[in-house]
Amino acid sequence: MVRDEPLLASPTGSVERIASLDLLRGIALLGMLVVHFHVHTAETAGLNDLVRTLVWRLVETKSHGTFALLFGAGFAIQLRRARARGGPFAGLYVRRLFILALFGFAAHALFGYNVLLGYAIWGIPLLLMRNWSTRALLLTACLSALSMSSYRAAADWYVRTTAGPAAATAVLEARRAEAVAVNEALHAAEAQESYRTLLAARLRQMAWFHAQPFFFLPNATLTLFIAGFLMIRHRLFEVPHAHKRLLGLVAVAGVLSWAADNWLLPGAGISSAGLLRDQWLTFAYVNGALLLLNRPAVLRALHPVAGAGRMALTNYLLQIVALDLLFSGYGLGLGSILPVTGLTAALTCFAVQTALSSFWLARWRFGPAEWLWRSLTYKRLQPMRRTALADAAAL
Repeated sequence: MVRDEPLLASPTGSVERIASLDLLRGIALLGMLVVHFHVHTAETAGLNDLVRTLVWRLVETKSHGTFALLFGAGFAIQLRRARARGGPFAGLYVRRLFILALFGFAAHALFGYNVLLGYAIWGIPLLLMRNWSTRALLLTACLSALSMSSYRAAADWYVRTTAGPAAATAVLEARRAEAVAVNEALHAAEAQESYRTLLAARLRQMAWFHAQPFFFLPNATLTLFIAGFLMIRHRLFEVPHAHKRLLGLVAVAGVLSWAADNWLLPGAGISSAGLLRDQWLTFAYVNGALLLLNRPAVLRALHPVAGAGRMALTNYLLQIVALDLLFSGYGLGLGSILPVTGLTAALTCFAVQTALSSFWLARWRFGPAEWLWRSLTYKRLQPMRRTALADAAAL
């Protein structure tokens, strides 16, 4: 577990603790909350339209991207610590992913959010690649980014070759119609008042979702996992100012990719096949935060945000439960809200979460979900109360 001391990297035996990771997790939590409220906003004009556009352009997919990158970084830290202790890693890590998959299944089936299960599945390849060279990992990251567009091109070519262009168009339209029908049925179930009906619709949508090609392709998720893994391997989180040039160049590349995907390539009728995409703005955010925020004084000032990040799983689960109760018909059924209202609600909810996280972590070592995750992983109940001995044992 990454600790919360206001230090960039402080040694604990042969292991280092990186406080900036928790801060970035907290910022990503805020971004995800903003996006989840944004999903429920209506198109409008004036200030509301500006807010809606800014969230769409600057936050949507980037907060998820940050979490994915930090997942890869977390894997690298766990691997480093296991090697420092000389203890087993693979079996423990697989069990950890299995428990995460259970959380993910519950989050998707009960509340309609699918991110955690995808993370658990695509965390497995990281284990297989943990000893690969940096060059091999970079190549794999690029191939992963290309996987979706490559699959679509290959599938379209196969159908066109074997059945003709008309059949290829018919297959594409049938797939689109199926997706529309499944999602419309889900939206209708979300609007009505019976949770049992909604749960049944979610399970049907879940069965469809997990049978789609995009679920079996790594796409951006594995790319970002690998990026986080490499950033820990090359100590970019620990000593960012020793890598200012590299971090700056990657950040600029992220901005250019974001701009090209949004304005240049679509207007020119050109596809980057996934190498240039809007989501790579994530790199600009993460690298900029490392260079600008990763100082002891800043980390101390933003300690509440880092506290929310330390309880990222608990806070994420609380977010999706609250959102489901707010917007589903079996709860308050709010329907569409104004973008400014959504942004205000997201900021307010996150402020509450940071306060509750600070209160909790002043007394306990882990968030409730983190404690359960850790206890099931290690097959024994973990000590919760904060004591010097217990805190030392957490490392």
